[in-house]
Amino acid sequence: MKSFSTLLVVVVCACTALAQERPRAFTGAQILPVSGQPIPSGVLVVHRGKIVAVGPSGSTSIPSDAERADVTGKVIMPGLIDTHSHIGGGSGADGSAPLQPDVRLLDSFDPRDTSLKRARAGGLTTVNVMPGSGHLLSGQTLYLKLRNATIIDDLLIRDAQGTIAGGIKMANGTNSMRAGSTGPFPGTRSKSAALQREMFIKAQAYRDKIQKAQGDKEKMPARDLAMEALADVLDGNRVVQFHTHRQDDILTVLRLSKEFGFRVVLQHVSEGWKVAQEIAKAGVPCSIINVDAPGGKIETINLSLENAKILDSAGALVGFHTDDYITDSRLFLRSAALAVRAGLSREKALYGLTMAGARMLDLSTRIGSLETGKDADFIVLSGDPLSVYTKVLETWVEGVRVFDRSRPEDLLYAVGGYGAGRDGGQHMHEEEGEWR
Repeated sequence: MKSFSTLLVVVVCACTALAQERPRAFTGAQILPVSGQPIPSGVLVVHRGKIVAVGPSGSTSIPSDAERADVTGKVIMPGLIDTHSHIGGGSGADGSAPLQPDVRLLDSFDPRDTSLKRARAGGLTTVNVMPGSGHLLSGQTLYLKLRNATIIDDLLIRDAQGTIAGGIKMANGTNSMRAGSTGPFPGTRSKSAALQREMFIKAQAYRDKIQKAQGDKEKMPARDLAMEALADVLDGNRVVQFHTHRQDDILTVLRLSKEFGFRVVLQHVSEGWKVAQEIAKAGVPCSIINVDAPGGKIETINLSLENAKILDSAGALVGFHTDDYITDSRLFLRSAALAVRAGLSREKALYGLTMAGARMLDLSTRIGSLETGKDADFIVLSGDPLSVYTKVLETWVEGVRVFDRSRPEDLLYAVGGYGAGRDGGQHMHEEEGEWR
């Protein structure tokens, strides 16, 4: 898959620049680097937002001025990457048209929304935040680092040219068909695909005019924000994050991708297991959701917990997502555990929570594993990441602790009910200084 991971990703974060003047060393934990074998008793050294050393105790150098944290008995692994989230209370396209590529989640995301705190409590450090799926194209997504921040600029990930990292959200199936609609939305699957094809044909013509103009302002077409976004898709600069469930809808996405040459990540793919060979042959990654009690949508009736195993066995790249609140961000580790229960290997499950997502977001040189030179994004766990008894104790983003379960204000978002991490009320009670 073509990637921008060779580009140096430049991140704007004032707090990180001031943090970690001294190295910090975590010692004694079992380290799961994902990029290599587990280290039973390891050392992780971070400095100024980066990993500077990782390896076995006794053979890994620790700077003499390092602050040391003894985490013996704990587990450290890379920060979790959610390739499909709806935290931040953002919105996308409106009801005026089924295709709105000019709409940016950037302009509606709330960085102060408490759902971000809940995500940090679940060990998430990087997220692809999307608008909804009620449109054939609902807008531009955002790839964000879950730093402590109060403005959106301090969460953004940018490439070397300063471009904000993100994809574009498309969908097919019943969500975007809007059954019974008398407006501009399609009433059938065939019409959905036809409208998407028409859109890309217009985008090709717009891009061709720009290329033929060769910088001559007199020959340039009138600026069109929607077509600009789609030209980025056609040029491979923006990945299509495509909501799709049924096996026939999945194959429609593959046809569109092949016809117009755009890169795509399949989102959800509830029936991916039915067409796993076709997906693998196309070289298209799958970001899947694992829920233990699917319902509410006829398209998900054939969702199987063996989806990950079957797709992986066919040769497809498989990662996981929450679609938060469909799966609570705090239960993201469970997604991988359910896949292991259904036959996926432990190694591939942990990879699916981390490196697979990094690859899908074109950030694999930066995040997804514990390796020297990568961002110091990691989590400290109380035990095995796939155990139902394990808790996220700490979450670190670029060497800054953004969640600490030992702090009462953070514990609120880790254990609270539906209201915790949802603006408008928190379902918690305080008695004698303890949250329950």
